[in-house]
Amino acid sequence: MTDMHTSSKETPAWTTSGYLMLVILIALFVLTAARFMGIAAGNVSDGDILGFLLGMILGPIGFILIAKGFYIIQPNQAAAITMFGSYRGTDRSHGLRWVWPWMSKTRISVRANNVVSEKLKVNDLRGNPIEIACNVVWRVSDTAQALYDVDDYKAFVFVQIESAVRSIGSRYPYDDIEHMEVTLRGNHDQINAELRTELNARLVLAGITVDECGLTHLAYAPEIAGAMLRRQQAEAVISARRKLVEGAVSMVELALNQLSEKGVVELNPTQRAVLVSNLMVVLCGERDAQPTLNAGSI
Repeated sequence: MTDMHTSSKETPAWTTSGYLMLVILIALFVLTAARFMGIAAGNVSDGDILGFLLGMILGPIGFILIAKGFYIIQPNQAAAITMFGSYRGTDRSHGLRWVWPWMSKTRISVRANNVVSEKLKVNDLRGNPIEIACNVVWRVSDTAQALYDVDDYKAFVFVQIESAVRSIGSRYPYDDIEHMEVTLRGNHDQINAELRTELNARLVLAGITVDECGLTHLAYAPEIAGAMLRRQQAEAVISARRKLVEGAVSMVELALNQLSEKGVVELNPTQRAVLVSNLMVVLCGERDAQPTLNAGSI
């Protein structure tokens, strides 16, 4: 099946300053009024009467045609010019403008727009349901594509934002301590940059450019929020205890090495095992150790 879609591209339109045409319009009005006053004063020839009649016919026609060509463009606004359904270019010069009266003008804003998406429920890479939302700053960069390549470019933006957020949300896990992977919660800059790239790729068809975007809401779905919170707490405790044990082992090793090197005390294997056990209890215990005095041998 042949793809019949044709891509438009913005081009500059031929227009002119409306102030110049306003001066011409005023001059035409003054000239018509002067002829009328001259005829009213009398003493005119047949040629003057014929010129007056022609002026009375052509003057109003010219006045209407010139007046119909005026239009105003506000700052950061553009006007797409068409003639009988054919795109003739875009005028981005703001102020009072003029174009041929038989051409149509369609105004479109090229200002920055800010959109906060709705909270979407998505399954992350691990299959956990999460809620996710984002903020997107976008603007029209190609007026021809925005007006003529999609039916409603604003609705198109909203739909593509939802699709991109769902895609990014399912591509990464919400959080993962064990495998040290890229996560939605822990790698904001990377996720936001990838989301912006995804949106620009989706919106290029409509001539839309995304200047900035970022996640504004990220949480587990309510039905699993409690369980995942307990899991996060357990993972945090395990990670903390792992670090604590690693530090305790290195401190015990350092203590034994220094005792042996400096000859402070000679320990047999049984005594070394008792010392290691006591040091590990002191270093890894959750409560402060209670010292006891040894009155006998070590």
